[in-house]
Amino acid sequence: MTETTSGSARGTSRKPGKGLRIERVYTTPGSHPYDEVVWERRDVVMTNWRDGSINFEQRGVEFPDFWSVNAVNIVTSKYFRGAVGTEQRESSLKQLIDRVVKTYRKAGEDHGYFGSPADAEIFEHELTYALLHQVFSFNSPVWFNVGTAQPQQVSACFILSVDDTMESILDWYKEEGLIFKGGSGAGLNLSRIRSSKELLSSGGNASGPVSFMRGADASAGTIKSGGATRRAAKMVVLDVDHPDIEDFIATKVKEEEKIRALRDAGFDMDLGGDDITSVQYQNANNSVRVSDEFMNAVESGSEFGLRARMTGDVIENVDARGLFRKMAEAAWACADPGIQYDDTINHWHTCPESGRITASNPCSEYLHIDNSSCNLASLNLMKFLRDDDTFDAVKFAKVVELVILAMDISICFADFPTQKIGENTRAFRQLGIGYANLGALLMATGHAYDSDGGRALAGAITSLMTGTAYRRSAELAAVVGAYDGYARNETAHKRVMQQHADANAEATRMDDLDTPVWEAATKAWKDVLKLGEKNGFRNAQASVLAPTGTIGLMMDCDTTGVEPDLALVKFKKLVGGGSMQIVNNTVTRALHKLGYPQEQVEAIVEFIAEHGHVVGAPSLKTEHYEVFDCAMGERAIAPMGHVRMMAAAQPFLSGAISKTVNLPENASVEDIEQIYLQGWKLGTKALAVYRDNCKVGQPLSAKKAEETKTEKPAAVEKVVEYRPVRKRLPKSRPGISTSFSVGGAEGYMTANSYPDDGLGEVFLKMSKQGSTLAGMMDAFSIAVSVGLQYGVPLETYVSKFTNMRFEPAGLTDDPDVRMAQSIVDYIFRRLALDHLPFETRSALGIHSAEERQRHLDTGSYEPAVVEAEDADVETETLAQSAPVEQKPAAPKLTVLPAKVHSSTELLEAQQGRSADAPLCLSCGIKMRPAGSCYVCEGCGSTSGCS
Repeated sequence: MTETTSGSARGTSRKPGKGLRIERVYTTPGSHPYDEVVWERRDVVMTNWRDGSINFEQRGVEFPDFWSVNAVNIVTSKYFRGAVGTEQRESSLKQLIDRVVKTYRKAGEDHGYFGSPADAEIFEHELTYALLHQVFSFNSPVWFNVGTAQPQQVSACFILSVDDTMESILDWYKEEGLIFKGGSGAGLNLSRIRSSKELLSSGGNASGPVSFMRGADASAGTIKSGGATRRAAKMVVLDVDHPDIEDFIATKVKEEEKIRALRDAGFDMDLGGDDITSVQYQNANNSVRVSDEFMNAVESGSEFGLRARMTGDVIENVDARGLFRKMAEAAWACADPGIQYDDTINHWHTCPESGRITASNPCSEYLHIDNSSCNLASLNLMKFLRDDDTFDAVKFAKVVELVILAMDISICFADFPTQKIGENTRAFRQLGIGYANLGALLMATGHAYDSDGGRALAGAITSLMTGTAYRRSAELAAVVGAYDGYARNETAHKRVMQQHADANAEATRMDDLDTPVWEAATKAWKDVLKLGEKNGFRNAQASVLAPTGTIGLMMDCDTTGVEPDLALVKFKKLVGGGSMQIVNNTVTRALHKLGYPQEQVEAIVEFIAEHGHVVGAPSLKTEHYEVFDCAMGERAIAPMGHVRMMAAAQPFLSGAISKTVNLPENASVEDIEQIYLQGWKLGTKALAVYRDNCKVGQPLSAKKAEETKTEKPAAVEKVVEYRPVRKRLPKSRPGISTSFSVGGAEGYMTANSYPDDGLGEVFLKMSKQGSTLAGMMDAFSIAVSVGLQYGVPLETYVSKFTNMRFEPAGLTDDPDVRMAQSIVDYIFRRLALDHLPFETRSALGIHSAEERQRHLDTGSYEPAVVEAEDADVETETLAQSAPVEQKPAAPKLTVLPAKVHSSTELLEAQQGRSADAPLCLSCGIKMRPAGSCYVCEGCGSTSGCS
């Protein structure tokens, strides 16, 4: 950034009282958080899956042993500072956390936040512990910039302004470019610019805001955000009464038609393709700002006036329903524009005397005055779920207090891209605390995402978070003073605090899980009203629900922001290289919460591993299906379920919620109209929709790209056909004989192996010779043996024959397989335990008794891992290993197809269709939704601003 305004130049804040006393939450006196975890060295090598090139490599980085491969890769490549390969390059998570935390502590001491040096040390240790253990994370700019020699920008979200002058318009281009260069995003409202239907002072017609959008779009497409390979993040808003509103609504629809025509003509129109730059308006999210007056006119079917920008006079009357219909038709066709509810937004505005809220950041969660910014932080909700499945409201509140303190301290030393933004941010001190992993929390506690119980718990947690944040803000006001704009806006600010408290009091309590959280929130809001009356508030706003894309991966969250789970089966990278698919850990926890015994839990998990959904899972009650509904897949959450969840959280947020309401491809324009209408009635502040397959300008997956090729292959003169060759076992071969009983039917199984190449034959003998069952088992074992010798992998048999149901079935005498659906089901579970690597059978949901006990004790089935000295090999000590002569059995197998590199691609493979998500321009894999943006599981890149 070449133009900044520095926080350090301002000096220390006013100190009307003594500093804060800081409580210990996680740490103990005399012990540093780093000394309480096991550290290990890892190698980070990240590749582009499209061409195999190495994007990033740094070996020997130091992280706690419980951090996932993904979290380590993303933090190392995204947040470590210094040139790779030099001594200045950070190589340990300790260095990264210390760089940030020690900067915060020093600033807190310099500006009078702490009551004593001991309090400052407790603050440092508690903040370190919470970051180290993934309890919360600051937004990305903090990790990029704090403690470095470059400008210490801490905000991810910016709102700009533009007036009806050429000077202001050119300033808009410049300021937006500086923000994009710094790795953040910006939004603004263009409604002050006069319409194309109005005259210039010289007598000619004005160009209108849509024409100036074209120049800003080209600029954004040129300046890659943060110097990375992704496009810039920006939001453009236009008021519904602007005379050019119809042109604004139609901008992206026309461009989508152009993309379609050019692609059909053979041009490369994928995002990032060579020819996509010829298409306009692709670098911004568009939103229409609607008023209550307009929405009432839509309901009544009356006319609505479009007003001149310079005089405010109505220059054209339009049919409100017709204009509303055009908005819905455009969103149906290309997902833009979104909608923002102006009167609702400003009804909750704490600072109306300083200006209306006219715009938002690119993801629509930050809403405040023009030329301002907001720094974000998000808490990992699963860290507050106790072993007894209750939510720890007390600890949650204490962490919120800690994080709000840290976020406010950061404004004291932060740098900003423009002088106006710096002045307003210091004057109003806008903060955006939020959370991630809500979807995982609801599932783990047995709540459907689209349920009254799920919404009650989400509302209670959100209310407690914001109430606690404002309470801490009032406490800070007593120590270092209220925000500069508070005196002018005192009445309005206290009115909004009362609105939050009233909404909390009126909220419905549903069960024993959410009720204690509501009670804690009620106490917090009482304190807010009391302390605010006495002290005022340090911050004009406190909370938002951001996408938590990259930082969600950093915290190993299963779900981002307020979103439900993407799918029940996920893609997981392994420490020693390779990957596997796993059923979400929250599924098992939810099944236990719902009262299912261990045997049924295992059978359900195995079914999910194979099918990717719960429909038809053995023993699972149909009334429990909804608990496992996800954003995509067999039982996708209904669109209004997303809207209702937003409405449950919205009354307890300072800002709004970054979230897209997904609709199926067959959704109608009327469906979108209803979502926009209900979003207004339910009190949400902003909404965006996305109908499956509505956009054509998305990168194609490798599979889909192959399917779209229309060229016929060149003639082949000679066809060479390859057939498998049978590999017979030697005369002498190692084997295991097992006696078994399934539902009272007894039998024996002998499994023989190649000396160095895995299982080769199976013999099955039932107790009653000459019976039909015994004969069929003989024939079946011969068929399986021949298949194994022709190269059919054992895991293929296991995946096909486990869960097959027929009599005899029931209890067995095998401690590792207590229940079997049939003899065939038992046989292949036993063969998997004896002959498949842990990763392969774990992905299929097959575990030994010892591994199941380990999961109950530690939350993980995985056995101990020993790393070889040459570092790239992972050796596993299997709980149920074969006899000594069997050790050189099957090699380590890859469970997932080679072309699957993310959870979205895994979902594509399961559903047999292409998911509507862009490819990451850095590493080439399918991204996954994160609020109204997308995040790459492979490298952490996002399409948004956080």
